[in-house]
Amino acid sequence: MSKTETGSPEKKGKWTRRAFIGAGVVAGSALVVGVAVRQGNPVNRLNPLLANGKDERLLNAWVKVDADNIVTAVIPHVEMGQGVYTALAQMLADEMDADWNRVRILEAPADMQYVSDSIARDFLAPDLEVPALFEPTVAGGILELAQAMGLQFTGGSYSVRATGQRAMRTAGAAAREMLVAAAASEWQVPAGEISTANSMITHARSGSSAPFSQFALAAAEQSLPARPTLKTPDKYTIMGQPKARHDIPEKVDGSAIFGIDANVPGMKYAAVKAPPVIGATVESMDASTAKTMPGVLQILNMGDFVAVVADGYWQAQQALSSIDTKYSKTEGDGLDQEAIFARYASHLDDAGEDGGDSETEEGDVAKGFADAAVKVEAEYKVPFLAHAAMEPMNCTAWVRDGKCDVWSGHQAPVKARQAAADAAGLPFEDVTYHNAYLGGGFGRRAQGDYIAMATRIAKATGYPVKMIWSREEDTAQDFYRPSATSRFRGGLDKDGRLVSWDNIHTHLFDPKDAPTVPYYKIASHKIRKVEVPMQLRFGPWRSVDHSQHGFFIESFVDELAHAAGKDGYAFRRELLADSPRHLKVLDTAAKMSGWDTPLPDKHGRGIALVPSFGSIVAQVAEVDMSGSKPKVTKVYVAADPGFVINPDGFTAQMESAIAYGLTAALYGDITLASGKVQQSNFHDYPMLRMGEMPAIEVALINGDHQHLGGGGEPGLPPIAPAVTNAIFAATGKRIRELPLAKHDFA
Repeated sequence: MSKTETGSPEKKGKWTRRAFIGAGVVAGSALVVGVAVRQGNPVNRLNPLLANGKDERLLNAWVKVDADNIVTAVIPHVEMGQGVYTALAQMLADEMDADWNRVRILEAPADMQYVSDSIARDFLAPDLEVPALFEPTVAGGILELAQAMGLQFTGGSYSVRATGQRAMRTAGAAAREMLVAAAASEWQVPAGEISTANSMITHARSGSSAPFSQFALAAAEQSLPARPTLKTPDKYTIMGQPKARHDIPEKVDGSAIFGIDANVPGMKYAAVKAPPVIGATVESMDASTAKTMPGVLQILNMGDFVAVVADGYWQAQQALSSIDTKYSKTEGDGLDQEAIFARYASHLDDAGEDGGDSETEEGDVAKGFADAAVKVEAEYKVPFLAHAAMEPMNCTAWVRDGKCDVWSGHQAPVKARQAAADAAGLPFEDVTYHNAYLGGGFGRRAQGDYIAMATRIAKATGYPVKMIWSREEDTAQDFYRPSATSRFRGGLDKDGRLVSWDNIHTHLFDPKDAPTVPYYKIASHKIRKVEVPMQLRFGPWRSVDHSQHGFFIESFVDELAHAAGKDGYAFRRELLADSPRHLKVLDTAAKMSGWDTPLPDKHGRGIALVPSFGSIVAQVAEVDMSGSKPKVTKVYVAADPGFVINPDGFTAQMESAIAYGLTAALYGDITLASGKVQQSNFHDYPMLRMGEMPAIEVALINGDHQHLGGGGEPGLPPIAPAVTNAIFAATGKRIRELPLAKHDFA
């Protein structure tokens, strides 16, 4: 898993049509193809990274074919359990007509040549179509932006829907066309008469047949198709198939390397502790006891944290625990949880009915509400949440002789490399970043703080140092999912139809469409936000703002249905009259669950529908309320991501997202007292236990193969409202604040 990489981006040269896709030669019959405009000529720098044979040459590689007819897919995203290696390789291999059994996978290095320009394009202009003549210019501009942002990133459920759809498929199709052209030239036959399958090229009329590798060298000399022909779904042989994940065998046999597994000769260990209040610094420390403890090598006051370096991690952590540390005062010292929500309420009150920043507005909301036969108002709250990745934050760094090596697992390798460079005071090209499997990311491993800390310690000590955060430090120093408050007013006419929707909520980060409901048919609607200062560090958390607004919106829709005297499923069906894809997903989930069949006493069903990240997901949760707390017994999931590349992998992501989202719904709650996070470990920030995991049934729908959705995040937003709506069905108790552990169900 460990990758090495040197150098910084080459001086940019003239854009050419050939540069749009980019290809290179691997001497001795091997082909390497890259996708998207890559200015300049990085071959000398990339050659030792990805094609380091004696006579090999490489240019912007996404796929290579070696002399043994092995196809290697170079994946520009990281593997953190979501199966992205396998799904992206499937997309490339299918378009190339490669033999799946002879496909290998290699993670791209932390290099500007592998920034996610496909993500940048999908984010900025997903539907932009330009003439082929101008495609290099447009793609080049997007590439420059991605490089300026260091956008080599895994997150936002972008891997398949952006990189896979725009880059990996194109790379595979381009390689296939180049191989066919090379074979046609050598055999002196029309290219249209040549077929490809299982990494073989065949001309049936002449009886000629050869492996890809035989034409790799000649193929690299062919003209590069700027827009190779992509397959239609009826031609897929690998996409859409439940292929076994590439990363599973080594995770089962223990050979997989995670960041925490880094092992460098002469390595020492560091334990760290930062001030408990954000913004504070270390004013003084009494380390007299720590200095006498065995194995302790150095004790460092780094200003914004304290570090102990020792021969072993346990020695370092025990010594750290003995240090008496005093911290500076900050404006956040007196802040507590109630004050935060009071601040939210004050800003929402000040905004009134017309204030705040408008996000979307259509129709006359005020009149619709005033004329409504039934009026419904509700306020919902969600807390701060930690990521609680199973592998705590860690990083190994070694700074010496004007160079720096870093070993870790990070969602944005270029960003991690830059963080190390800044911390070491070195140029980007003098840092080598070795990425590994991630033992959970969820957005936490998109931050560079732990990379910088380890690098600073290594620079201060001169040792190669493995820094490991304790679980307590991991919980107390997170970049949290923000807490939020959302207020709704809804109006129904005399027939129970929704005619007015007014929503105002605190802050909005990403994605911007999270609070919107364009799929629901509402005569008039208005959605606004107010910005509220927060003392805690915050960052992306699995499904980001959809994790909040999914709960808010689908809870309020259920309240409206009840006020209209209608069933929650039937009410949503009416709202989805103009959204057939969404309606099909909703109907599928309801049918799977046997929505109209009776349940035992004190049991209930709840339904929720949340489109996010290009996918549409509906869930029905069944809840047993016969005990002292809710027990979710079954979850039915219907999902339409456009087209499912790997059904097993996508299903696993739905299950994983439900586990993560259900944990948050039941227990997740980061609270402050005197500015300090009160939770520390799994005893007071509990996770879902195996015995609490519901049975899950998943149905997948291929609704639009041209517009793919994500898989890693869309399964999370519906679970909380599906559960709370089920609780209402079973008990009549309406839940408007999470987590459920706050509430008394006795």
